[in-house]
Amino acid sequence: MSTKILVTYATCTGSTVGVAEAIGKTLSEGGLTVDVLPMKEVKNLSQYRAVVAGSAIQGKQWLPEAVDFVRANRAELSRKPFAAFLVCMTLAMKNGENYRPFVVEFLAPVRALVRPVSEGQFAGVLNISKVPSFSERIKFRLSVLFGVWTEGDHRDWKAIRSWAESLAPRLV
Repeated sequence: MSTKILVTYATCTGSTVGVAEAIGKTLSEGGLTVDVLPMKEVKNLSQYRAVVAGSAIQGKQWLPEAVDFVRANRAELSRKPFAAFLVCMTLAMKNGENYRPFVVEFLAPVRALVRPVSEGQFAGVLNISKVPSFSERIKFRLSVLFGVWTEGDHRDWKAIRSWAESLAPRLV
């Protein structure tokens, strides 16, 4: 069996790409061979020893393409170590850490398909100009105006690297 690890992701505005790349880099620095690819480019999982999959959160859930990826690969993901992560702005709210028990439930549909060996939850980036929906841009602008969020990069690179380091023994 291959020793290669796949880190794959689905993103809406791009911040999940950076998280996936940081996870892949951390695993590589720990001596593992890693591919980091968008889910839509992954055609076959047989060459991978383990899979780490992540998605941006939209409407309190993984992006549809990410859930579809897990559903389509459910049998194979069930036979190898599988870890899941999410990137969401809820954790970037004032007192966002207080929402972590709520955010953990965003992975429930994934857990119902395949049980992850580990789960990571990370704040993302709020760049309102990248939000695809006009109505969502208005909602975010109002939320920023009322102090719910601030624009900018809220990713905690130390926490992301720490989670990735904790994954290594679970993936090999």
